[in-house]
This record gives sequence, C-alpha cells and structure tokens, in this order.
Amino acid sequence: MLTRKIAFVFPGQGSQAVGMGEDLSRSYEIARKVFSDADKLLNFPISQITWNGPADLLNDTINTQPALLSQSTAVLYVIQEYFPTLIPAYVAGHSMGEISALVAAKALSFSDALKLLRIRGELMKQAGINSPGGMAAIIGMDIKAIEEICNKASIEENTVQIANDNCPGQIVISGTTTALTNAIELAKRSGARRIIPLNVSIAAHSILMKNA
Repeated sequence: MLTRKIAFVFPGQGSQAVGMGEDLSRSYEIARKVFSDADKLLNFPISQITWNGPADLLNDTINTQPALLSQSTAVLYVIQEYFPTLIPAYVAGHSMGEISALVAAKALSFSDALKLLRIRGELMKQAGINSPGGMAAIIGMDIKAIEEICNKASIEENTVQIANDNCPGQIVISGTTTALTNAIELAKRSGARRIIPLNVSIAAHSILMKNA
C-alpha cells in the first residue's frame, strides 16, 4: 500500500466521551490489553472511568489525559495488527495528542507515555485549582476579531486568550471563568456562528497553566 501521503493525527482533551474504546475492547483482544495494561500501570481502573464515567470524572484532566492515550493507542494497535502495511509517513497530535503521536512513532513506550501524562495531568489540575478556568471553541469569526474580543474581556487578573488556531474559522479561547464568559457573550454579539464550551476541567494553553 502506498503510504507516503498518510498521516495519523491524534486528538487532545475535549474529544473524550464516556464509553470510548469499550466496543473496540470487546471486539479486539489487543485493544482490551491496552486498557488492562493501563489499569495496572496506573494502579487504578482508568478503563472503567473511560467506559462507565461518570462524565465529570472522565473530564477531570488527571483522568482525561491517560484515558485518551489509552483509547488512541488501542486504535493504533488494532490498525497495526490488522493492517500491517498501513504505515503512516507522518504522525501528529493536537495538544496532549502529541504524546500519543510519539507512541505511534515509537519515540516513547506506551507505559512511559502513560506515566508522563498522569504526572502532566496532576500538575495541570493543580494549576487549575489555583487558577480556575475553562475553554471554548468559537466558529465563524476570524482570529483578529477574536483577539480583540479577548482583550476587551480581560480585566486585571481575569484573563482570556487565544489558545488554539484549529483552522480558518475555528479558534479556541482559554482563560478564567469570568473572562471566558465575557468573551463568549462578546463573540455572540459580534456574530459568531457557533460557540462550543469544551469538556475540560482547566484553562489549557493559557497563562493560567504557567505553574504547571
């Protein structure tokens, strides 16, 4: 198979959903083993949190990050086992998905990546406790307009900023709860086509994560 134009791209926080990976693990032993290994390496049942929730527990960054890595790696291993000629020319990841990409590239072992993300999640959660906040995707506005909105919505210690430039017309902002709420209201009034609060427990990719 010609693979020179194939890339594997791995998702980051906000893409998780209760139940992800459960059907895959029922169907494929290699996927089931990934989640089983994750439970043993972390010394707690991340598989059960992933499959059964509740959503609030899965959306806690200390659980979200290892859960997404386990899901991504399970999918990766199934592809590698059943489609061994499907070898990507490139791998990449969105935010913490970079770690999943490093596993796919064999630059990190799954076990090391899992331990790394658990520690990363703990540090980011503590930063989020110290500086609570959240994230939202704004669709249908250009980045300059959103930057102006963030500047208007930020007052003293309550700040919000552009976190991710996902693609033309889809920008993610991140900041304190108050500033984020202000920015969302301003974006609505400025003609944003759609605004999606992300299922994350922290203000990732913002100055609020400085301590982490």
